[in-house]
Amino acid sequence: MLKEFKDFIAKGNVMDMAVGIIIGAAFTAIVTSLVADIINPLIGLFMGGIDFGGLSAAVGEAVFTYGNFIMAIINFLIIAFVVFMLVRYVNKVKEASAKEEEAAPAADPGPSEKDLLADILAALKK
Repeated sequence: MLKEFKDFIAKGNVMDMAVGIIIGAAFTAIVTSLVADIINPLIGLFMGGIDFGGLSAAVGEAVFTYGNFIMAIINFLIIAFVVFMLVRYVNKVKEASAKEEEAAPAADPGPSEKDLLADILAALKK
C-alpha cells in the first residue's frame, strides 16, 4: 500500500497539479492586490468616491450588506478580465513560437538507407 501511494504521488500529473495550485494561489494574491489596491480606488475616483462596500439595508434585525455583494461582482469581473488578458497573451506567445519552429528549416537528414545501399552496390560492381 505504501508503494502504491509513493507511485501515485510520483506521477507527473499529481505534481503538475500541486505546482498549478501553488502558482494559482500566488497569482490570486497578485490579482487581488491589483483589484483592491489599484483598480477599485480608480473606480472610486471616477464615481465620485462611492464605496459600494458600505451599502446595506435593514429589515427588522437582519442587515443585508448588498454593497459587499456588488463589490464581489465587480472584483470577479475585473479578475476574470485580467486572467483573460493573461491567457490571451500566453496563447499569442505560444502561437508565435510554434510559427517560428514551423518556419525554421528542417535539419538535412543526410542520405537515406536506400541511397547508401545503392552506393555500396555500385562500388561492389566496379
